[in-house]
Amino acid sequence: MSSKTPYDADGVRLQKVLAEAGLGSRRACEGIVLAGRVTVDGVRVRELGVRVDPARRRIEVDGLPVETDAGKLTLALNKPAGVVSTLRDPQGRPALGDFVQDRPERLFHVGRLDFDSEGLLLLTNDGDLANWLTHPSHEVPKTYLATVEGKLAGGIGKQLRAGVELEDGPAQVDACRLVDQIPGYTMVEVVLHSGRNRIVRRLFEAVGHPVTRLVRTRIGPIALGDLKVGRTRVLSKVEVASLKKAAGL
Repeated sequence: MSSKTPYDADGVRLQKVLAEAGLGSRRACEGIVLAGRVTVDGVRVRELGVRVDPARRRIEVDGLPVETDAGKLTLALNKPAGVVSTLRDPQGRPALGDFVQDRPERLFHVGRLDFDSEGLLLLTNDGDLANWLTHPSHEVPKTYLATVEGKLAGGIGKQLRAGVELEDGPAQVDACRLVDQIPGYTMVEVVLHSGRNRIVRRLFEAVGHPVTRLVRTRIGPIALGDLKVGRTRVLSKVEVASLKKAAGL
């Protein structure tokens, strides 16, 4: 064992930590270590005798942080339209808490979608992750499918990427792609980092194409996929690790 390798004499064997974090069987995790895919506090580990305290050490596999706290939970929710992005609503409107009533954990919602918008929202009991993801300096890109009024002129995408002046300052999208056109409407996929209130709707309104339907399909590496409206699913350890890496956590 290298003298430079961080380890804790009274800790847990590294392959056991990985297995308990859901990365595979103990034997499979031994192979991950021997292949040199694991770092502990930035130091690559290739020996099986290493013991670590997972509460003190940053453990990564293939550059992705390993979540070693079994009590941490992150959910993906496909939010329906007509639901407020709070866990409880004093006005009695449908709220996010209605979809996780059976969960014993105290959950926080990560970001929000306006009342009329649909799609991917994250809920977690990991306060550090929630705070990090919602901080303006750490925002990960979000992808939306917008149905807007009218046929988009050729220069609209370029205008949105260059930036549009709104009442609270300029805003722009990272990417804009035409998906489909039907009589009177256009479907557009947009990617942007900004988490400002109703930003996608306000951008399209500013360029003369009000949004009639808005669905968020992705947050960083996490995709909505085929998750049904009103349903939740638990993110895997790998998904949470990729989300943390995308956010720089």
